[in-house]
Amino acid sequence: MYPVFELIKSEKTFLTILVVCLTTAGVFYQQKAVAMWLGFAFAAYSAVANDSIQTLGTFIGSNGHRKWWVLWLFIGGLFLATVSFSFFYFDGDVTYQRLMNADGTSKYPLPESFSYLQLAAPIILLVLTRMRIPVSTTFLLLSSFSASSSGITAVLNKSVSGYIMALVLSFVIWIAINGLVKKHFRSREASRAWTIGQWITSGTLWSVWIMQDAANIAVYLPRRLSGYEFIGFAVVIFLGLGLIFKLRGDKIQGIVNEKTRMEDVRVATMVDFTFAILLIYKLFISTVPMSTTWVFLGVLGGREIAVNLLRNGKKGKKHKRKALKIVAKDLMFALIGLAISMLLAMAVNPNFSLF
Repeated sequence: MYPVFELIKSEKTFLTILVVCLTTAGVFYQQKAVAMWLGFAFAAYSAVANDSIQTLGTFIGSNGHRKWWVLWLFIGGLFLATVSFSFFYFDGDVTYQRLMNADGTSKYPLPESFSYLQLAAPIILLVLTRMRIPVSTTFLLLSSFSASSSGITAVLNKSVSGYIMALVLSFVIWIAINGLVKKHFRSREASRAWTIGQWITSGTLWSVWIMQDAANIAVYLPRRLSGYEFIGFAVVIFLGLGLIFKLRGDKIQGIVNEKTRMEDVRVATMVDFTFAILLIYKLFISTVPMSTTWVFLGVLGGREIAVNLLRNGKKGKKHKRKALKIVAKDLMFALIGLAISMLLAMAVNPNFSLF
């Protein structure tokens, strides 16, 4: 029992916030006007906090020496620019049409009334994030709004293909350049050009991520926002980003920190570049939402296997086993998140079925 008491004591603040959120959701979920903004607020923080390992994790890890508010203003400014473009170009839609069909109807219609589980979904995501489980926010949040399994199946197919493509591409890249990395990276300090390159690459990656995953947050709001609604949407997420940078990524940042040499700005830049290229490719082949978490885990996993596969001797065998365990653990957690998402979708919508 003592470990349980220690856990409660160490997580007292988080557990208090959790109880307040769950209680508030229970009180207001039947009041649509309040519920949609409450769900949005929960989703805004939990989705970005969980997905921060993808787009912001390497950026935070390799810029630990910089003031948090400098990183926040850079990333926050890019967020405002990206969603503003979508808002004006797509006539009030901030998701780059990820929630809309070509005929103007919604793939994930805003419900006439919210269920308690729809508001609880981002809170569940917050708990999983606290446990350092890299769950797909696309599956967990969008699945509770899907009227049928076909939409989720399309998301799953695109996400699985993205994971496999990322794993293979990242593996091939790091196998090819491993010799150069060993020769030049370990014996030399990173030049200023690498830092500039990383900020450009991270900024591009972050903007593309918003184009893919803003739908996971905006799904609680009207599909076309008014000017005032857009201001509320932008301000809440901008301030949430500030908290994430203040906490330096919080618990979920450990997923990145446990990977080999991720604090090196050059390694971080190449990981971000690979991830950005894959997201851009997937962004333009269709408007079907996709789990960027799965793609990111593929990028990290391919690199981790490649780097440790080339190590020799007794320590090499140890590192190979460790790399495979890390990749398997990340994938297992992603699958756990998928299972929870499907159960949530079926609980919210009795007509939802995978069979």
